Amino acid sequence: MSNSSDKNNAALRGRKNRSILQLADGVLRGTTAPTQVISVAGGDDHSTPHHVRVVIDLCLRVGEAMLATGASAADVVAMVLRISHAYGVSGMHVDVTFTSITVSVHRGMDEDPLSVMRIVKVRSTDYTRLQNVYRLIDQITRTGSRLPVDVARERLTAILASPHPYRRWVVTLGKAILAAGVVVLFNAGLVLVLVAAASAVISDVITRQLAKWSVPGFFAQMAAAMATTSIAVLLFWLRSVGVELPGSNAPTVIVISGIIMLLSGLGLTAAARDAIDGYYVTATARGMEVFMLTLGLAVGISAVLGIALRMGIPIAVSTSLGEAIGLVPGVVGAALIGCGFALTAYVRFRLVPLMAAATSLVFAVFLLVSPFVSQPGLAPGIAAVAAGVIGYLTYRWLKIPEGAMTTAAIIGLIPGLAVYSALYVLVDSTTGVMEALPAAVDALATGIGLAAGTAIGGFVARRIFGLDSQARLAGRRAIGVR
Repeated sequence: MSNSSDKNNAALRGRKNRSILQLADGVLRGTTAPTQVISVAGGDDHSTPHHVRVVIDLCLRVGEAMLATGASAADVVAMVLRISHAYGVSGMHVDVTFTSITVSVHRGMDEDPLSVMRIVKVRSTDYTRLQNVYRLIDQITRTGSRLPVDVARERLTAILASPHPYRRWVVTLGKAILAAGVVVLFNAGLVLVLVAAASAVISDVITRQLAKWSVPGFFAQMAAAMATTSIAVLLFWLRSVGVELPGSNAPTVIVISGIIMLLSGLGLTAAARDAIDGYYVTATARGMEVFMLTLGLAVGISAVLGIALRMGIPIAVSTSLGEAIGLVPGVVGAALIGCGFALTAYVRFRLVPLMAAATSLVFAVFLLVSPFVSQPGLAPGIAAVAAGVIGYLTYRWLKIPEGAMTTAAIIGLIPGLAVYSALYVLVDSTTGVMEALPAAVDALATGIGLAAGTAIGGFVARRIFGLDSQARLAGRRAIGVR
């Protein structure tokens, strides 16, 4: 009996141990698909090779147009995926860098894959053309009104080949208005407003002519900065010899207006957006472009300042940005800056007041927040969050390019004075870098704050007001999540 009882007890213990092991195995062992799939096999695509090639061509041309006008990599990928999904082409993969876009379609095991790459050769700021591209994509993807792919390609060709909405002299006028708005921002006299506008026209003529001669952008920025700084130095010299022009008591703002005008087209916010979205190669390339063009600007200003100081011309730095600007001149000057930027970016005339209002609103937020925060770059960053929200909402509701509205909204906050102060101290001081470091840190912090703020604002707006499935897929692909 005892042997039989011992066997029964052993069997019970064995079953109990197995049940415990099974329970532990069920708790520990994964039973669902992995959260991050390393490789996903493409499905069988029964589309004809001709249809796939036509859709790829349309996607590439749309992506090229968006990259050429400064759209973020995530937006380009999202738009391309929308188009491919609308025309029934599955298994599409999109790779975007700063200078190229590659589209590949895996058509299953029975068909050969198709891959095409296009180089982005042209950089443009025609936001009217880009807005028309967005509207075409909306027509392609809208349920119930989908365009045949051949018709869509013809309309895209017409959009990309269309002339600018207005003549080149209007763009030059826009740059003059932008520079004048910076002077109004500082509540300077009428003479300086006119001089700043004239210097902007001269800088635009120089950069345009150098572009025709295929001179690299680094040297074009340097030449334009030298011309603007020379005009300010001339005003300082006239004051030193007793010739005082009415209302020309702060020639420094001429340099500041030139800095803001020359930095207005740089892709700092787009670079930050690409980095946050996970497109680090594109973000690095955009950031390097910003660095090189800003370096050209710094070299041009430093060269003229160095020569002027060695000639004994007395040059001074104006008061700091926060203390020099009041609410009324700030809002009015910001409105002029937004209006000028809209014209330089070939925005439709009826949208110019909207951009001016966005610039004024964001600058008003900056002025209201500044007294309560003292950390470098924090107040511009908070104001830039509002710019990011405005940029996404206007794109969502009015199909205005998000980058255009966001850049217009923050253009008045570009750290022109901080850049000038750092360069002036670096050239004039005997200790050099250490004395210039505070102003340089302030300029860098402002730039980072603007970039991060716009990215955060756009991210929050997307989560609150909705994001389509293809845009979510593009973001997940960027960070390796399926």
